Amino acid sequence: MDESRASEHVEQTTMEEPLAGLERMYMEVYLRGKGHTMHSLHELPEQEAKRLMAEASVFASTKLAEVETRAQFVHDIHGTAPPM
Repeated sequence: MDESRASEHVEQTTMEEPLAGLERMYMEVYLRGKGHTMHSLHELPEQEAKRLMAEASVFASTKLAEVETRAQFVHDIHGTAPPM
């Protein structure tokens, strides 16, 4: 990998990691609310585990959208929003 591509990869990874961590946290919150953890899903029948993961994913996506919307709102209020 050349230096410019390596730099792009590091920059992209740095930007994605906070959202990935937040997404994982929201999924874990959802699963705990259902009495499970990521690890306990392995003990469930495959269909039930898949259903719970799909529900957790939708929950996490919804929460991430809320976070992004609120961040955009704060940027708009302070006039610091990047041009679209």
